[in-house]
Amino acid sequence: MSDTNKKIVLIGAGSTSFGPPMFNDIYLSDVLEGSKIVLHDINEEKLEMIYELLLVENEKRDNKFSLERTTDRIKALNGADFIINSIEVGDRMELWRQDYEIPRKHGSTQILGECGGPGGTFHAWRIIPPMVEIVRDAEKICPDAFFINFSNPMSRVCLAIKRSVKNLKFIGLCHQIGFMVEHLPKMFNKSINELKMKVAGLNHFAFLFGLEDLSMRSNLIPSFNLKAMKYFKEHDDRFEFSTLTFEVFKKFGYFPYVGDNHLGEYLQFGEEFTNTTDMIDWIDYIDREGEIVYEKFLKYYKSLKRGKYPKKGILNKIPSGERAVPIIEAIINNENSYENAVNIPNDNIVDNLPQDLILECSATVNKNGVHGVKVGSLPKNIAALLRIESTIQDLCVEAILKESKELAINCLVIDPNVGNFEMAENIFNEMLELQKSYLPNFK
Repeated sequence: MSDTNKKIVLIGAGSTSFGPPMFNDIYLSDVLEGSKIVLHDINEEKLEMIYELLLVENEKRDNKFSLERTTDRIKALNGADFIINSIEVGDRMELWRQDYEIPRKHGSTQILGECGGPGGTFHAWRIIPPMVEIVRDAEKICPDAFFINFSNPMSRVCLAIKRSVKNLKFIGLCHQIGFMVEHLPKMFNKSINELKMKVAGLNHFAFLFGLEDLSMRSNLIPSFNLKAMKYFKEHDDRFEFSTLTFEVFKKFGYFPYVGDNHLGEYLQFGEEFTNTTDMIDWIDYIDREGEIVYEKFLKYYKSLKRGKYPKKGILNKIPSGERAVPIIEAIINNENSYENAVNIPNDNIVDNLPQDLILECSATVNKNGVHGVKVGSLPKNIAALLRIESTIQDLCVEAILKESKELAINCLVIDPNVGNFEMAENIFNEMLELQKSYLPNFK
């Protein structure tokens, strides 16, 4: 057994959508064997279900870990070494549909409404206040802990963390880079371990700037640029790379790796190159997937209660692809490993974007944490695109931290998918009426 003996806290552990990949990766880790895993959630019923299922899984693995659960955040955080967070506020899908539909009802051209556009702004306004409480507690209770955030809107949530705590080490992680992890080996007939990406931008709004063949030590970007349009058109996917991605790549010269539905959230011309039905279908798809995962866990839980728990259990032998556990292992082992994409403060990583900004960029990981790979200055056209969104994110977070109605409406009106005060005020007023119990007390 490992002598690691770390304390890892999972915040939002009652969520079956967050839980499965994270639990699976932890159970596959030999480095973390012997650690204490604390499950924390404010929903006691769902937390208990997950806890009882994992107790069985842990017993099947000779109690590889020590498992605890608590609804008390202070107790959960006490002595934590690593905190992995994925929370939502309220009924995620009901609120997401409001985020999408209400701005469009008042004339906004936004698509999706999850992380960008006025819908993404309201999402941020709901989730950032409890996130600020969590990280401030963490800084007081376990100041040396390393905090990993999965909650969206990633860039805005992480910017609020940066402005709310001074010393807590944190990163944000998103699996959108997984599209490239899947496609690049097929493009170049190489394993992903032979390829090294260099990326930069904002979460869900980032670009590929470097690609190296590690075995040959050669620059593959010229070859990628020649192959990409043909390859991705042959693999056109309305939920990944499609018309909008191709248009941005063609007009701006750099490949956005995040998929049409996310990329379009930040662009005034996003609606022009995406189909409304695709966006609604994506929200419906996420809703269905969440229900399927929840029903699967509920079925196993009912079987457990009847004393007929399936032998195969709920875990499998394949890592999820999420990077939280590999990063934790790299910190513990001082591996100096490389991560293709993380979300961290811009600490002179990109020169021509605001330093008070959360970048999605490549990074190295060692015992001292996660360190962004220096990019220098981005191409001016790409930097111009990103600065528009960074300005909105700046106002979005300040509006929350200052509970300022004026800044909130200013944030909406400068969004490229709004553009006038009447629309901004109409969206703000209706959304405030619908979501008042979840939003800051704007004054």
